[in-house]
Amino acid sequence: MIGASPYQGYLYAYPHKTSYRPLDPRPALTDVWRDEPRDALFLYVHIPFCEMRCGFCNLFTRANAPAEQVTAYLRQLREQAGRVALDGAVFARAAFGGGTPTYLDAAELQDLFDICTTVMGAGLPGIPLSVETSPATATPDRLEVLSAYGATRVSIGVQSFLDAEAHAAGRPQRRADVERALGAIRDARIPVLNLDLIYGIDGQTPASWQLSLDAALQWRPEEIFLYPLYVRPLTGLGRRAVSRDDWDAQRLALYRQGRETLLAAGYRQESMRQFRLPSARDDGPDYSCQDDGMIGLGCGARSYTRELHYSFDYAVGISQVRAVLDDYIARPPADFAYAEVGFTLEPFEQRRRWLIKSLLRTEGLDPAAYRKRFGTDPEADFPQLTHLVEAGLAEPGGLRLTPAGLERSDAIGPWLTSESVRSAMAGYQLR
Repeated sequence: MIGASPYQGYLYAYPHKTSYRPLDPRPALTDVWRDEPRDALFLYVHIPFCEMRCGFCNLFTRANAPAEQVTAYLRQLREQAGRVALDGAVFARAAFGGGTPTYLDAAELQDLFDICTTVMGAGLPGIPLSVETSPATATPDRLEVLSAYGATRVSIGVQSFLDAEAHAAGRPQRRADVERALGAIRDARIPVLNLDLIYGIDGQTPASWQLSLDAALQWRPEEIFLYPLYVRPLTGLGRRAVSRDDWDAQRLALYRQGRETLLAAGYRQESMRQFRLPSARDDGPDYSCQDDGMIGLGCGARSYTRELHYSFDYAVGISQVRAVLDDYIARPPADFAYAEVGFTLEPFEQRRRWLIKSLLRTEGLDPAAYRKRFGTDPEADFPQLTHLVEAGLAEPGGLRLTPAGLERSDAIGPWLTSESVRSAMAGYQLR
């Protein structure tokens, strides 16, 4: 039914960008957004630069970009913002991702915020803002800029507090630098600190995993994300050979160990990966990714309306990432007035997206909200949910996963993916 492995793919977005295809003719953004609600949008800004490329990373990013390219990228980001800004748009949330947004220095971050506030009209400070950082770039001067513009959440990828494990995952770092960065974030008094850890690293044991969990808890981060290690094509770890059965069993055991440790420490589980302190700042339900739109800035950012998800070309390999980045920087500003690569969601794909994005959260799918949005019942639209109930992976009705189902989110998500999206993803030539 769902497959033997609990680790088949992370559906952080649906549909995945490998299902996107060139749009011909390219639709004008004025037409794409003409009939879309604009009162609770998400602004996402993609910074495709890092000080290093981790061995497990398949994100769109370039390591150690020259200063002149960063300058050119910010200049082009401003040009793009001028073309995609919507009259009457109200942003409920914003996020800077990448890459590593704090790869930018303090002055460059000021420029980035100016683009968001003066060109895009985002109410910063004043709306929830999440920013990703790294141990090497979470410096006091950069964090001061984030704090001044009201950043409400900073997310740092630690992955492991053991230097040897971090190196095994293709991330050369020292624990002393990690601790310094965490101290700087706490000193900046940003309300929510999120800390990422990875389990399933080569050589990791229950004892070493517990050491990282305990070290993280010493900082009492408001959020902790626990990520299973994936070895993906075209990444630094892509040639690694593993015994799938043994690796699956190891990752599942370490996940359960991490889950129980965090629950015992007072955290509330929000999804397979996300754990959050009940006392953490709640930014409210103004934005719903199932229903509200997102405007992305940058060559790796996706944007979406209810019917169209769009972006620029997708790449993972180093040479192709650089080619897409160079192409973005060289484009005439008029190009940014069109959607270029994307996926059109037919009505039933919109229902499926709502289902997947809801079901993989601990609270599950709200049938009343679903009926209000689509006028149908989710159980009738997706009768295959009864299989999850029969397998003990979902509660009666199939709209909320059990703990056994939640830990298999990376199998249930791909299982729920439509044949058309699955076929498009399979036909994509990864570069």
